[in-house]
Amino acid sequence: MAVPTFYPLIHNEWVKTYKSIKIHNPFTGANIAKVYLAEGDFLDMAVESALKGFQYSRRLSGYERYDLLMKISQGIESSREKLAETIVNESGKPIRFARQEVERGQFTFQWAAEEARRMGGEVMPLDMAPRTKGYFGIIRRFPRGVILGISPFNFPLNLVAHKIAPAIASGNSIILKPASTTPLTALRLGEIIKSAGTPAGMVNILPTSGKNAEDLVKDGRIKKFSFTGSAQNGWYLRSLAGKKHVTLELGGNAAVIVEPDSDLGEIIPQLVLGSFAYGGQICISIQRIYIQETIFDSFLEKFVNETRLHAITGNPQNAETMIGPMIDEDSARRSENWVQEALKSGAKMVYGDKRTKNILPPIILTNTSPDMKVICEEIFAPVVCIEPYHDFTDAIKMVNNSHYGLQTGVFTNDFSKIQKAYNQLEVGGVIINDCPTFRIDPMPYGGIKDSGVGREGVRFAMEEMTEIKLLAVKGLLSS
Repeated sequence: MAVPTFYPLIHNEWVKTYKSIKIHNPFTGANIAKVYLAEGDFLDMAVESALKGFQYSRRLSGYERYDLLMKISQGIESSREKLAETIVNESGKPIRFARQEVERGQFTFQWAAEEARRMGGEVMPLDMAPRTKGYFGIIRRFPRGVILGISPFNFPLNLVAHKIAPAIASGNSIILKPASTTPLTALRLGEIIKSAGTPAGMVNILPTSGKNAEDLVKDGRIKKFSFTGSAQNGWYLRSLAGKKHVTLELGGNAAVIVEPDSDLGEIIPQLVLGSFAYGGQICISIQRIYIQETIFDSFLEKFVNETRLHAITGNPQNAETMIGPMIDEDSARRSENWVQEALKSGAKMVYGDKRTKNILPPIILTNTSPDMKVICEEIFAPVVCIEPYHDFTDAIKMVNNSHYGLQTGVFTNDFSKIQKAYNQLEVGGVIINDCPTFRIDPMPYGGIKDSGVGREGVRFAMEEMTEIKLLAVKGLLSS
């Protein structure tokens, strides 16, 4: 039986190129699609298309951008089950999380539509000195031009939406390179974008290699580069970007602090889900949990029991599955090796089992140390480390002892500790009484240190994709 064939979307056309790759289902191993790659002259064709598209997109009114984004949002809604199935088949994401992702993708475009009508400016008095009497200023944001977006495998719809939706909303054109392992969802979104009447050149979707992506990053015709993915790749690509404006949304090793005033019966199911959902392949998945020492034993026992009951591993098509396959066997093997290294150095496994190909069951470690990879690096797997602390200041220091800084969850109702956490935690987001995996798509999202630079979240991404321009006026308002 022939598998479906997909092509790059260039200037609103599905363009057959010379080289193709096979896409495999991570759970079954089956070949599910053939995807043609954009290389060489096709990359240049896409950039030229985006330059032409920008000449159109920059002149669209706020309402026209709103209307286009709403049509795309409605198209996602109409295709929600087809998109969810595509996500499951190419990424191995459990179906319940795939459906949630489709809902979020639809909402991201809807919110971008609203923000397209709200993108404004301000009038500023400039008569602050005797020599500027009679002056005033108008300040507006203008689109930068052609944007290059690179998205990761783990959210093949919604993290694509976080590149494309704010680009359209702010009047830019965009070239989107999806992850090589999960390009199908982005290309199905391309079908929706094209059907919505998007002008040719505003959105180009290019499956291509990492080497070709480097050439695009270096291309001086592209004015902004927005990357979501690993820290290693992100910082390397930034070094190639030249004078481009760059946004990096990179990885982390997210931590949680749990104080004794927390209701363990209520929060432990949240923490198990936050640790193991989608096999931990989320940049804000919980990797470290710090528990105040007086409740440590009770917490650990309850956490292990909850994991045993509800961290179900297996077929991602099953509604109960929390942990499906990892994206490939190399990733699962690397994570398993890090766990073995930690165990040889004195860590203790209180729950876990052996890997089967690219399926790694949930693993809970204690007695870890800050220099172990399972603590200090991003494991991106269903592995969590749980350690005690004496007082709240110690816990903050333990969280901050990391070269990452994306989001942290803090469970307490003590406002003085909430304030201390907000002031002292070295992260982009502090989440109170919920997991660091919390994200609502309009909020500013991003990190510090090795977790990146800049912010996503629709309005904040639009600000990154635009430049402030001042119009200084003399005399018109003088009496």
